[in-house]
Amino acid sequence: MPFDHNDHYHRLLLRRLPKDGRTALDIGCGTGRFARRLAGRGYEVDALDPSAEVIAEAEAVGGGPRFRQADVTATDLPEGHYDVITCLASLHHMPFATVTRLRAALAPGGALLVLGCYAGVTPRDLVAVPANAAARVAVHVADRLRDAPPPLKAPVRRPDMTLAAVRTEAGRLLPGSQVRQLLFWRYLLTYHA
Repeated sequence: MPFDHNDHYHRLLLRRLPKDGRTALDIGCGTGRFARRLAGRGYEVDALDPSAEVIAEAEAVGGGPRFRQADVTATDLPEGHYDVITCLASLHHMPFATVTRLRAALAPGGALLVLGCYAGVTPRDLVAVPANAAARVAVHVADRLRDAPPPLKAPVRRPDMTLAAVRTEAGRLLPGSQVRQLLFWRYLLTYHA
C-alpha cells in the first residue's frame, strides 16, 4: 500500500491531543475525515469548512461531528470553549492572524494544532521533491487499480508565507508556540493555552 500523507499527518496530530480533552473544533474540515477521527476518540467535534459542497459530502458520510458551512474568519467562536482546535492544510487560505481568534476559543490547557503549508524551498524541501512526485504517482496508480472514484477537489491556494515568516508570526501572536518543519512544504505548529 502506498504511503498515505493524510494518515501520517493525522497520526502526528492525534499523538498531540490533550489527555483529558472533550471538545474539539476542526477548521477547514473538508469532507470530515480528521473530524471523524477526533469523534472516534470521544471528542464532541464542531467541524467547519467554507465550502458547501464538501460539507454536504461530510454530512452524507456522517460519523459524529457537527458539520457546518462557515468561514472561521467571520464566525463567532465561543471564548475559552475548545480543548483542542485543529487546522489541517487550511490556515494558508486565511490571514495568519486568524490564530488569535482560535487562541481565544481555547479552553485553559487547550491545544491549537496546525498542520500548515509554507511557501518557498529550503534545502530540506529539495530532498522532498522526488519523494513527493513518487508518492503522488503511487497513490494515483493504486486508486486507478481499485477503481476508486476521484476525490472531491478542495479549493487550492498556494501558501504565501515562508517558514521563517510563519515562525516569526507564530512567536508574535502565539507566545510559547513551537513550529516544526516537516517534509513536503509542511510545518506543525503547536500552542498550549
